[in-house]
Amino acid sequence: MSETVTPEVEERITAKPMMAHFGTCVGGRPHVAPVWYHYDGGTLEVLTTGKKLENVRENPRVAVSIQEDDEGKAKWRVTLLGTATIVDDDEETAAAARRINPKYGAEPDAWPENTLVRVDIGTATYESYE
Repeated sequence: MSETVTPEVEERITAKPMMAHFGTCVGGRPHVAPVWYHYDGGTLEVLTTGKKLENVRENPRVAVSIQEDDEGKAKWRVTLLGTATIVDDDEETAAAARRINPKYGAEPDAWPENTLVRVDIGTATYESYE
């Protein structure tokens, strides 16, 4: 099903720490990399540097894929399409780090070189295999 993020999808992507795959575009080709994230009310936050950040600066259209597996078998998956905005604000980035890092077992202030990227979700495609 394709629509905005439903309450069921929101519950699944926020219930526990999960890896997301952040897809950007460079030179007309996809670039996908794993990221930690925070989701709240239609906005997904990631902290990043390097190629992903460069790509977003050139083209803000992104895709994010999150999937839960059980012993190698997919339980469900969601693909989020949206528009990314780079937040060049140290205080907002630090606040995002305090939301994201502890969720994944890292120190709240780890990796201060990261930059905050917010993704406003346009559509969500969700499928459950359970």
